[in-house]
Amino acid sequence: YISFAVPVESEVEINIFDISGRLIQNLVNNVKYPQGVYSVKFDASNLPSGMYYYRLKTKDYIETRKMVLIK
Repeated sequence: YISFAVPVESEVEINIFDISGRLIQNLVNNVKYPQGVYSVKFDASNLPSGMYYYRLKTKDYIETRKMVLIK
């Protein structure tokens, strides 16, 4: 799961990228979330072990974090 907080109601987009920057999966595509804390399920069953990045984007904010997938 990928957890995130929304300080004010916003449309949220969450994308997963591989180490070379290629888009792997679009988890959330401009879904409006009210203020609060949320988590979305990331199904990585078809991906090999390795390093990945996820980017959370709203109208006023972008955050990119790395994650390691170990199978």
